[in-house]
Amino acid sequence: MVQITECPRDAMQGIHDFIPTKTKVNYINQLLKVGFDTIDFGSFVSPKAIPQMRDTADVLSQLKLSGNSSKLLAIVANERGAHDAINFEEITYLGFPFSISETFQQRNTNSSIEESLKRVEVIQNLAVNKSKELMLYISMAFGNPFGDDWHPDIVSEWTKKLASIGVMNIALSDTVGVSNPENISLLFAQIIKDFPSVHIGAHLHTTPSTWEEKVKAAYDNGCRKFDGAIKGFGGCPMAADDLTGNMPTEKMVSYFEKSQILTGLDMKEFSIAEQISSTVFHQ
Repeated sequence: MVQITECPRDAMQGIHDFIPTKTKVNYINQLLKVGFDTIDFGSFVSPKAIPQMRDTADVLSQLKLSGNSSKLLAIVANERGAHDAINFEEITYLGFPFSISETFQQRNTNSSIEESLKRVEVIQNLAVNKSKELMLYISMAFGNPFGDDWHPDIVSEWTKKLASIGVMNIALSDTVGVSNPENISLLFAQIIKDFPSVHIGAHLHTTPSTWEEKVKAAYDNGCRKFDGAIKGFGGCPMAADDLTGNMPTEKMVSYFEKSQILTGLDMKEFSIAEQISSTVFHQ
């Protein structure tokens, strides 16, 4: 069986026009009916940086959480955001984007990798003290477009450092769509073998024609946790290819069903969520 995280936050955050709070609430409430393992629903970051997410607390207050098992994840980028997020009992995971590309880390969180590691230590302690878990995204895990050093061993070294301070949930993130079956296979096989106590997931971005080979490579090499966004909405604006977006959840699910791999999803409710997504994202 695989665990699927649906990422409406990732799909919404780059949209220029503000999506009404009620629209977000209705969509996420439908996603809660589907049975995803986790829903990445919002973020506690500066509204100047990500104005689309300025209503995360309001959205959370209107979610219908009784009677479903999905856990909630909120992204934070610093200690202030973490302090805000940990006060909400409904949130299970604090998600933190940790890039192993120095250039991207500066652009994304206005800090160096070493400074970000110190932030991670503080946020990890805050999370533990409030019975939360830290979900750390190793962004640029499959390479970067900036010419910064990259090698699978660098990913392993950072995974080891992060595990040593208690981070037990790590998603290898293909931030700009540079992953391919070869580096996906290599990384997951190596990391999962070397760190059996760490839950390793996949946050892959893809073009419409390469999604299946990426999912297959990750699954065949031991990955059982996958992030997606219905219809592939969202993705990193710095990707070189305009067609690169989030991993389309419906395609992932179709692959798992075809392969007789259980997802635990209610496909009737999923179909309704797909329909609603078109109105949320005006497609």
